[in-house]
Amino acid sequence: MTTPETPELPVTFRPGRTRAVLLALGAAMFTVLTAVAVLLPRLGPGERLSFILTGALVFAVLWVLARPRVVADGAGVTVVNIASGRRLEWAEIVQVRLRPGDPWVFLDLSDGTSLPVLGIQPGVAREQALRDARALRALVEARSTADRP
Repeated sequence: MTTPETPELPVTFRPGRTRAVLLALGAAMFTVLTAVAVLLPRLGPGERLSFILTGALVFAVLWVLARPRVVADGAGVTVVNIASGRRLEWAEIVQVRLRPGDPWVFLDLSDGTSLPVLGIQPGVAREQALRDARALRALVEARSTADRP
């Protein structure tokens, strides 16, 4: 097996296809609901506004679902999941795991916990997720050992 190249820092990993689908769907839903609000002649102002606000709400929810990413820089890794974000120093990350059947990458941390990383998920783009997981693993191996005494 070949050793993956360590990417240049800073690097951002995110599920590109999933993000594109979610944002395109959100924009389409907002556009359709706004068009319905404008084109239906029997709607009152409050009903028109409710259609537009519903479209905006759908877009906002899909935008939040498209948020996950992993940003690696010289000082560490920032993991942004759907509702939370966490900054980790390189030395805090013990291992990067992506086992067959896992929905996303997991980081095993030095405090004994495991952190899900939704920014690398093999669901839609399996090969890209495997490349990203290998690259993150190579970064962790290169950086973590340098930071440990």
